[in-house]
Amino acid sequence: MIELKNISRIFRKEGGIEVKGLDNVSLSIKRGEFIAITGPSGSGKSTLLNMLGFLDQPTSGEYHFEGKAFGGQHSSALARVRNKEIGFVFQSFHLLKNVTALENVELPLIYSDKKHIRKLAEAALMSVGLGDRMSHKPNELSGGQQQRVAIARALVNEPALILADEPTGNLDSQSSAEILEIFNNLNEQGKTIIMITHEADIAQRANRIIRISDGQIVSDQPS
Repeated sequence: MIELKNISRIFRKEGGIEVKGLDNVSLSIKRGEFIAITGPSGSGKSTLLNMLGFLDQPTSGEYHFEGKAFGGQHSSALARVRNKEIGFVFQSFHLLKNVTALENVELPLIYSDKKHIRKLAEAALMSVGLGDRMSHKPNELSGGQQQRVAIARALVNEPALILADEPTGNLDSQSSAEILEIFNNLNEQGKTIIMITHEADIAQRANRIIRISDGQIVSDQPS
């Protein structure tokens, strides 16, 4: 599904100082895997996730997604791939505060060619156990419920890949367990999930753990 070959990402700071967010990273990800990416703050986890999700492009190296090479494409072309093939889940939910859960989930469909948008959004919310909260706004939902809305929004375009950046970071232990159970169920249904986490016990819920330090992969093994 994904093949990274000698990927580096160099950031240029003030004064011309270069910082390597990723340093010659090579990585293969098969369809249907559940992967946790761990490492200390500043290790390159988020840079790698942004690279995988076409939110950033490498300074050097090759990125192949579903057998196609990506590199140097126009941002609009990358946006189309993101919207169709990838769902994003973030620590801070990133929900629009003034619209309902249903309307938040409908948003990615506005930029697609799919019909029956409302029915698709309703089905996505029901799949995460929020069939009775569709008309609620984010401030009327718990943190765990808001994250489930965010997951439903990530799922509504039926992507092959889910990228989750610290999805349990703002949640209590019970809500975290519920979110991880949703991810496990999605993985059993064939979704590929790549999750960043600082927490060892949460990483163990994945099938494969990749550890990063100073922009390099230092270990890659089954959990």
